[in-house]
Amino acid sequence: MASESITTSGYIKHHLQNLTFGEKHVESASGVWTSTGELGFAESAQEASQMGFWAINVDTMVMSLVLGGLMMWFFRRVAKSISSGVPTPAQNFAEMIIEFINDTVRGSFSGGKNDLVAPLGLTIFVWIFLMNLMDLIPVDFIPVLVAQGASLAFGVDPHHVYFKVVPTTDPNAPLGMALVVFALMLYYSFKVKGTGGFLAELSLEPFGKFALPINIVLETVTLLAKPFSLGLRLFGNMYAGEMVFILIATMYSASLVLGSVAALLQVGWAIFHILIITLQAFIFMVLTIVYMDMAHQRH
Repeated sequence: MASESITTSGYIKHHLQNLTFGEKHVESASGVWTSTGELGFAESAQEASQMGFWAINVDTMVMSLVLGGLMMWFFRRVAKSISSGVPTPAQNFAEMIIEFINDTVRGSFSGGKNDLVAPLGLTIFVWIFLMNLMDLIPVDFIPVLVAQGASLAFGVDPHHVYFKVVPTTDPNAPLGMALVVFALMLYYSFKVKGTGGFLAELSLEPFGKFALPINIVLETVTLLAKPFSLGLRLFGNMYAGEMVFILIATMYSASLVLGSVAALLQVGWAIFHILIITLQAFIFMVLTIVYMDMAHQRH
């Protein structure tokens, strides 16, 4: 949140902090953090880190659910009003996306028939694209609205209200989706190949039965790397893009000349970033389809 009373470093840190809800902690004079036993929102990055595993990044959850609901509302609305006559622009747009997903599935999924793969690919692509698209909203717009609303409604200091509008810049969201894909991959691996077939893949490939220990280590590492590479790739690209927008925003308060340069940089980076947000949604979807195809390959 832009403010004359905070430094550039503080401004950047503020925008990189999630709105975290969990067990409140206080810092003693000696620097030791202790729990208060109460639930509430973290007022600093240090307190948020002390809340531990069970803390919830409320901004990530809210934005993800709102955008997911928007996606479902749009496709349901189009499905209910679909016509065999002259299609509406919304129907044309939905059919274009669905046809694109179907073509991608036909080209990447050859392991058999699974009615879940295409809807899964559609959900992943559209949902991630919408979450990434939030990166094009000016970095101060929604955080300032949230901070002012919290200040008016609850009388809190607006400088202690954090709100990240891009869920994919929070590693919890991309890694959470990647783990769901990984769980589906394991489920269908056991279902299609059986326990023996799945274990045989881990122990007999790629060097055959005479190199069981090496095979197990290599295949286990390869298997476990899939969800991390899937989630961290999306997080890393979106986090870097958001950081560039934040750095550009800091130039507006420097001087009139730098502010003018920042306006040009912001437009240029936003145009380029449209390609990034689309590409990252596409990569996540394609890798999901490929992993599902691997789970259905019986050999």
